[in-house]
Order: sequence, then C-alpha cells, then structure tokens
Amino acid sequence: MRDILVLYYSRYGATAALAREVCVGVDSVRGANARLRTVPAVSAVTEATEAEVPESGPPYATRDDLAECAGLVLGSPTRFGNMAAALKYFIDSTGSEWLAGTLSGRPAGVFTSTSTLHGGQESTLLTMALPLLHHGMLLVGVPFTVPEVESTRSGGGPYGASHVTFKRKPDGLSAEEITIARALGRRVAEVALQLAQPPA
Repeated sequence: MRDILVLYYSRYGATAALAREVCVGVDSVRGANARLRTVPAVSAVTEATEAEVPESGPPYATRDDLAECAGLVLGSPTRFGNMAAALKYFIDSTGSEWLAGTLSGRPAGVFTSTSTLHGGQESTLLTMALPLLHHGMLLVGVPFTVPEVESTRSGGGPYGASHVTFKRKPDGLSAEEITIARALGRRVAEVALQLAQPPA
C-alpha cells in the first residue's frame, strides 16, 4: 500500500470536511491508502502551547509522515487569499526535507474553503502550490474531464478542490464539491502508483 498524506488545517470544519472527501478518493484507488493528518493552531501568545495529541480528530503531522508518503494533498481555509498561518508555519518548518529532497518527484494536490464565492480560493490554491514546487513535487489538478468542474455553482475548479460555506453549514459540501474533492484524491493516488512502477 502507498500512503497518500492528506494534510490540512481547519478552524470551523469546512476544510476538514473536504479533507475527508479527498481521503475517500484516495482510498478508492487499489493499492493506495489515505493518511489523514492536521496541524496545531498557532497563537500570538508566546506562552500558548498545543497538546502533543489533539483532543479529537486526526493526529498532528510529523516529519515521518512526509518521509513515508507517496503523495501529498494539502488543504487550508483561505486567509486573505493565502493559506492559514498554522499550515504555513508547518510548511515553513520543512527546510530539512527541502534540502534532502524528501518530497521531490512525488505528486501533490491542493484544496481550500472560503466563506464567500469570491473569497480568494484560486489565489490560495496557487500560493499553496508554491512551496510544493520548491520541494520538487509534481502538481496534480482536476481536469475538465471531470464534468463537475464545469457545472459547479459553488466550489471546485482545475487548480484543486474547494468549498464555499456562504449560507450553508461549514461541513455542508455540495454534490459537485464532493465529487471534485474525491477526484483530486483519486488523481494524486493514481499518479503516485504510476510513479512507483519500475521503468519498462
């Protein structure tokens, strides 16, 4: 089995809901297994610390998760058109993995959630892709061969999966958002397995 790391930060549950659907997509591929991880919140109060193990939900990501994954799908809510500080803080701590080329040549995808339709989804997805490119990862999007990319009236697009929470429960994903999130997880898993094949 090849583990695909689905790594996200979520404050109110919307990005977590997308992460679970990405995992469904990963797990639908024979030979692939979703490894769901999150990151702790950051605080402006220097004395504040997070527990080693979260009270609920998936465990916090470690460097071992990065080393052991065959692919990575990264998710964050939008913060002014960029990823949330908690996820950026974790990514900023991966300098040794960058130096060692730990993630180089592995596939990656991105996903996000916003409270409004024009809340910066595309810019967030693109800025989340930048550190993955620096790590030498191979970006996988969601092509227009997935019909929901064209028909969605909420989240989702070619850059990655997304969710709009406006006038909905944070975890109330639309049918199109679910399909696109699963397609993203499936594509990253399929590419990871193809890359793992020995050359002919």
